[in-house]
Amino acid sequence: MTKYDVLTIGNAIVDIIARCDDGFLSENGIIKGAMNLIDADRAELLYSRMGPAVEASGGSAGNTAAGVASLGGRAAYFGKTTNDQLGEIFAHDIRAQGVYFQTRPLETVPPTARSMIFVTEDGERSMNTYLGACVELGPEDVEADVVAQSKVTYFEGYLWDPPRAKDAIREAAKIAHENGRETAMTLSDSFCVHRYRDEFLELMRSGTVDIVFANKQEALALYETEDFDLALEKLSKDCKLAAVTLSEEGSVVVRGAERIRVGATPLAQVVDTTGAGDLYAAGFLHGYTTGRSIEDCSKLGNLAAGIVIGQIGPRPMVSLAAAAKQAELA
Repeated sequence: MTKYDVLTIGNAIVDIIARCDDGFLSENGIIKGAMNLIDADRAELLYSRMGPAVEASGGSAGNTAAGVASLGGRAAYFGKTTNDQLGEIFAHDIRAQGVYFQTRPLETVPPTARSMIFVTEDGERSMNTYLGACVELGPEDVEADVVAQSKVTYFEGYLWDPPRAKDAIREAAKIAHENGRETAMTLSDSFCVHRYRDEFLELMRSGTVDIVFANKQEALALYETEDFDLALEKLSKDCKLAAVTLSEEGSVVVRGAERIRVGATPLAQVVDTTGAGDLYAAGFLHGYTTGRSIEDCSKLGNLAAGIVIGQIGPRPMVSLAAAAKQAELA
């Protein structure tokens, strides 16, 4: 028996979300649809130029943990905050979702991470992230007993930006495999893939990572190709299992010679795509750790992603467990 279904490890970030037009992005040198890393001065500048904003605890892996919990799964999370106002918001929010979170916060500086997210009329989000306390996540923050008692340990590719986090991830993967558990990662962002392609491929090919999550653009970037079928073929050889999201076309899972395609959940309106990939991973991993078929795992992922992009913010505001039951996926 295990205590947790999914342990996620990531950058603990409070999202500050505001609407804007494409002109605002151009005027402020923001790359549309990407996660742009910024320093403290630029964070202050962009914050001063934002319109009315909503604050919501985020961070890719934190969103996934919250999604697993909303589906009724047992979730845990490792991520570094600071003992400040945003740190208190983050800790309150993730625990209120039912996620185990006990990573020791920093006492003073750097402050808790924040991401200024600008959402354009088409629902696309452009993230501008000051990592703050996240860069201090290290091996000492890996709770070995939690890793050993988690069916899958999942981490975000964004963690490859702060250097000490790499050591923490490798330590967690070692503990997981020593205890017969599995590991998973999300490629996070095509710009992130370009920065760390060789390291990501080494994680997969060495068996450090068993399961990979990506969107189509990230999969193409990983193999430096425009041929999606070729990227899927290479993915199938480099990892045990890979799930690739395809926006309005749903998703495809590759496992050896298998290709399992599932259509997207029908949507009334795309409001904000923040967290779509995170919630897909939550749905998929919830299905995976509770013994569902790969097709049902994909359906749960598509359902969770579809719900979160119909709202503002990256964490579900409705019970995903209830939604899954209504969709006859519970």
